[in-house]
Amino acid sequence: MTYLPNPTQPKIVERSAAVIPATTQTPYFTIIGRVLITQIVGEVTTVMDGTVNSLKLIVNPTVGADVNLCTATVITSDALGTVYNITGTLADAFVATTSGAVISQASAVLVTAGTIDLDATATDTTGATKWTVHYIPIDAGSKVVVA
Repeated sequence: MTYLPNPTQPKIVERSAAVIPATTQTPYFTIIGRVLITQIVGEVTTVMDGTVNSLKLIVNPTVGADVNLCTATVITSDALGTVYNITGTLADAFVATTSGAVISQASAVLVTAGTIDLDATATDTTGATKWTVHYIPIDAGSKVVVA
C-alpha cells in the first residue's frame, strides 16, 4: 500500500535566534509562490535591553503593496520566554505572553510571493528572538524558507 503525503498538513520552517533588527523592516522569511500561514510564533531568547521598542510583522509581496500581519506591540522589557503570535486578523496587535500558554492563530492568512518582514521601531542592542512559521502550500512548488 502506498501512502501519499497529506497536502493540508502544515509544513514548518524555523529561523534561529537573532538580535532584533535595528529600526528597520528586515526580511525574516521568503515566500515562494502562494502559501497559507496557519501559525507564526516568535519567542524571546535574550532579554530586551529596556529601549522603548515595538515590533510587527509585514508581508512584503513581490507584486503589490506591503500588508501588516498585525499592528505593533511594545516589547521594551519583555522577559526571556515571552511568546509572540498573530491572531490571523490583520488589524489585531501582536499577542505577547509570558504565561507559558497563548491562544493559537485563529485564522489562516493567504500570502503571495515575497517576504515576511520583522519591523522594529528602535534599536535594541541585546534583545533576540527566534521564529517558527507553519504553512500549507497553495500551489505546487510553493514554500517558505528563511530569508
